[in-house]
Amino acid sequence: MPTLRIFPDLVQNAIDPRLYGSFIEHLGRAVYTGIYEPDHPEADPQGFRRDVLALVRELDIPMVRYPGGNFVSAYDWEDGVGPRASRPRRLDYAWGVTETNEFGTNEFIDWCRAAHTSPMMAVNLGTRGLDAARQLVEYCNAPVGSKFGDLRQSHGYAEPHNVRTWCLGNEMDGPWQTGRKTAEEYGRLANETANALRQFDPALQLIAGGSSGPGMPGFPDWDRVVLDHCYGHVDALSIHLYVREDGHQSLADYLACPAQMENQIHDVLAACDFVKAKHRHKKTMMLSFDEWNVWDMAQGTTPFPRWSSAPRQLEQNYTFADALVVGGLLLVLLRQSARVRYACLAQLVNVIAPILTTPGGAARRQTIFFPSNKPPATAAAPSSPPTKPVSTARIRRPTAPRPIPSASPRATATTSPFSSSTAPPPPANSTSCSTAPPVGASSPTRSSTPRPMPTPSTPPPRASAVRSGSTTRSTVWSWRLCKTFWTATCRADRRRAWTTSTAMSRWWSWRHAPTRSASSSPARCCW
Repeated sequence: MPTLRIFPDLVQNAIDPRLYGSFIEHLGRAVYTGIYEPDHPEADPQGFRRDVLALVRELDIPMVRYPGGNFVSAYDWEDGVGPRASRPRRLDYAWGVTETNEFGTNEFIDWCRAAHTSPMMAVNLGTRGLDAARQLVEYCNAPVGSKFGDLRQSHGYAEPHNVRTWCLGNEMDGPWQTGRKTAEEYGRLANETANALRQFDPALQLIAGGSSGPGMPGFPDWDRVVLDHCYGHVDALSIHLYVREDGHQSLADYLACPAQMENQIHDVLAACDFVKAKHRHKKTMMLSFDEWNVWDMAQGTTPFPRWSSAPRQLEQNYTFADALVVGGLLLVLLRQSARVRYACLAQLVNVIAPILTTPGGAARRQTIFFPSNKPPATAAAPSSPPTKPVSTARIRRPTAPRPIPSASPRATATTSPFSSSTAPPPPANSTSCSTAPPVGASSPTRSSTPRPMPTPSTPPPRASAVRSGSTTRSTVWSWRLCKTFWTATCRADRRRAWTTSTAMSRWWSWRHAPTRSASSSPARCCW
């Protein structure tokens, strides 16, 4: 009967809480009658629906992306700030509707504070470019006493919003995108924009736009070309994926579609690492999976007159099978969390979302609603996302330094991370890493006098005659064995990991044996 063996001490990496992010776009009823409905009985003085805020806090979302999406590629941020009475109504080419701009940048920041989350803002690199991007960043983050800081103060916000994470455009390779660009054009623009924003604040976290998905004809070469230009100035590359049930031959085939996400991550990381090696960058590129979900495009859109305001669009009703797929996709993100730094479930309310609302009525959870198991958090500043990854229950680090293994060949040869038996306790005179002698002090186990030459009647000390006379060679082999073992463990290759761990144990017992003759040494051809 197959058995499942869990090794909690084999830590792969800590999990960044920003993997549980979400997304709000000016699309359908995501904003209007979604998170914002001033006439609702549950609305607060700012027009935010309290019932929706309660559900968002229950999800414990650490970060929300805004304002798009396709919407951002033709969005003028100036239209969404200042007195509401003076804000213009604009046509949104992306979704064929009219945007009233009643809800804008400052309202979103206020909503983030009420929802106990942090903002991830996107800039328009479709119809606009570097200048508009730096102006928006200054408006959000510059102190009073500068042009855009004073403009923000005149709108009632003297303190900077301090938005730390910025997306440089959205899906610029898509033919549906306003201001579509080639990889060369976008790569140069993203590099220039990132360089300018770094001059304003070097600590900003910048995300370049990657290919729209694995189905694009240029995937993943688009990512390679873009990173050729901007690798040195950005922190992460954005990738997107939506899956749907139709098109799969069976339910089992549909439930297995999270493998598409894993394959996509591997392909994009290959492009990232190629550019890193090509240009000899020291930095490792991270990924931002800032749009992912189950999306059946045939559902949820009611016919509406063109250029109407906040119609019903993409309001999908999710099934139990959809919930299982969403769980599988989330598990992929956790498995790949060593390189996936950010992720956003698209979207949060009404539009392919875990929360559905009725205008003037109630809000309800969908099957893909996954609440946090933590108690409700107190209000926190949304502009300060966690800078250090927070480990989860399965990530556990040792609380005390481990002792050096016993010098007994039999004890070390049988000790393995995959062994079910308990390792023997260390000897009483063993030394831990925390009790090492200070720099400059004499070592208690090594003498400063030269070792005597061995005679035929006495065995050589510490098997120095059977290690090819080189400590460097044994150090290199130990490094190779450890690397092979961790690679096999992270890839769930049990046979290779078992073989390598056994070899590691044999090498350790041979390397640290107190006395060994040439006749009793292991065969050197193994190394």
